[in-house]
Amino acid sequence: MLEWLEHLGSGRRYSPHTLAAYRRDLVHLVELADDVPLERVSQGHVRRYLGQLHAQGMSPRSLARLLASWRGFYQWWAPRVGMPGNPAAGVRGPKAPRGLPKALSVDQTQALLDHTPPVAAEVTGQSAEQRHAIELRDTAMFELFYSSGLRLSELVGLDLAYAREPGYESSSWLDLAEAEVSVLGKGSKRRIVPVGTQACEALRAWLGARPVLAAGGDAHALFVGLRGRRISARVVQAQLARRGQAAGVPTHVHPHVLRHSFASHVLQSAEDLRAVQEMLGHASISTTQIYTRLDFQHLAKVYDKAHPRAGRKEPGKKE
Repeated sequence: MLEWLEHLGSGRRYSPHTLAAYRRDLVHLVELADDVPLERVSQGHVRRYLGQLHAQGMSPRSLARLLASWRGFYQWWAPRVGMPGNPAAGVRGPKAPRGLPKALSVDQTQALLDHTPPVAAEVTGQSAEQRHAIELRDTAMFELFYSSGLRLSELVGLDLAYAREPGYESSSWLDLAEAEVSVLGKGSKRRIVPVGTQACEALRAWLGARPVLAAGGDAHALFVGLRGRRISARVVQAQLARRGQAAGVPTHVHPHVLRHSFASHVLQSAEDLRAVQEMLGHASISTTQIYTRLDFQHLAKVYDKAHPRAGRKEPGKKE
């Protein structure tokens, strides 16, 4: 198993976040197999394991991800140990319902990005200069999320610029001069995404303050924490949730909400599904099409307000 994870990390350059998820999925497999050697696992075993997890309350979406991990592992490992085939290949997981992604309205997004927050828990006890640097960093991160529709793992993995040196090469980086980011996304697929004017301004402000936090720390990471190391996904999530609450946004705000908001708002304005697919890094257009349902909801609300015969009769109101 460790060889496969090493292959994904060094050979296919999967992100640490993705590798950690694969590792957890394989731990599930080992625990479920118990005294059955992994090379003796059959299709029947795999079906039974999924059934056990489903009975324990694991969601269809999580089961589908787990099954995909097992398929990938056995596709690589089965030929190496002389197994006759991939035991997970012919197994279908339960179909996950595709709900609408949550997106903020344009006004809610503006309120979130324009809000100047109070001192956050992360920076309590730090100098005024450090607190200011944290605020600039957070604003730059959130503007970039909304401007470019990045995934959380993609944002924390960004470097200041492309770097190649002994033992290190950037996989994702900012090119501020060109107002774009180059991202190595899911499936090791590279895409280049534009960065908007306001996000560029926020990034320049953060880069001016970055040395306050980064002194003696990570020389490559675009976003760093208080100790100068590359910022963690958990800190980004906590800071964004705190900003959303302080700004009075009525829903819990996490990074994917800003990604969904980016996609929804671009579609409302441009109606170019293919362009949104490219910017989000979706392998299939069907994944992007779910945002057209969000866009339809927006259009339906506009229609209800604007069309003279579209409005519903209010309770108790006479014609």
